[in-house]
Amino acid sequence: MYDKIVGVLHELERQQDFKVLFAAESGSRAWGFASPDSDYDVRMIYVKPEAWYWSLDAKQPDTFNAMQPGELDVSAWELRKTLRLFAGCNPSLNEWLGSPIIYYADPKFADETRSLIPVYFNPVRTVHHYLALSAKALEDRQQDGTIAVKKLFYALRGLLAAMWTAETKAMPPTPFVELLKPGYVSAEIFDEISRLQGTKARSDEKCRIPFPEILSDFIAREKAKILHDISGLSAGQASWEPLNSLFYETAKRFSTLQW
Repeated sequence: MYDKIVGVLHELERQQDFKVLFAAESGSRAWGFASPDSDYDVRMIYVKPEAWYWSLDAKQPDTFNAMQPGELDVSAWELRKTLRLFAGCNPSLNEWLGSPIIYYADPKFADETRSLIPVYFNPVRTVHHYLALSAKALEDRQQDGTIAVKKLFYALRGLLAAMWTAETKAMPPTPFVELLKPGYVSAEIFDEISRLQGTKARSDEKCRIPFPEILSDFIAREKAKILHDISGLSAGQASWEPLNSLFYETAKRFSTLQW
């Protein structure tokens, strides 16, 4: 599937008149708990020809989304849009950059962008982002006490990522296994989540299970602790200069290529 996805990226470059700077897997496959029938969620950053950046048209499209054959969901952001979002600390974008499954990365662009994550990182925004994702996933819980195992793992990953951020004041790793460490959670919680990982790996996307009470209590308790821990945190605004330089250098470097 890897080679097929790389081939799709090359074809999109020809069709859409852009150059891919970065492309990675996101979602459950990047997190490490995909179901047998999970889609492939590819997220990209691209740069347009130099003339595109000189247009006065404020309505130029700066995103691309398409569902490709083979359950391949592709979503992409243009370079300028990407860096504007990056400046405000966008955890989803930071996750793409930390994905363990990379389909393409321009080395210079990827390395420089990753190096700037700490400069523009906002722990408060990131904590609330992950807690919101966790809460949204928990809405799947039904009156009969069941929840889709997929949604339970989304809720757990959101919570663990928020815990990581509140404790370290840094961007959490993308893979779930790196968030779930013995000692970071109790042995009892670790064992329960590890047991459910086996269920998740064998089940389709619609599989529902009884919501384990131990995890329900864990989520509620840790959420309250996280909100208390970040109550006094604040984040300043970094200068635009590093991103302006990255934007100019990248756009200029690719403007010399054959389109």
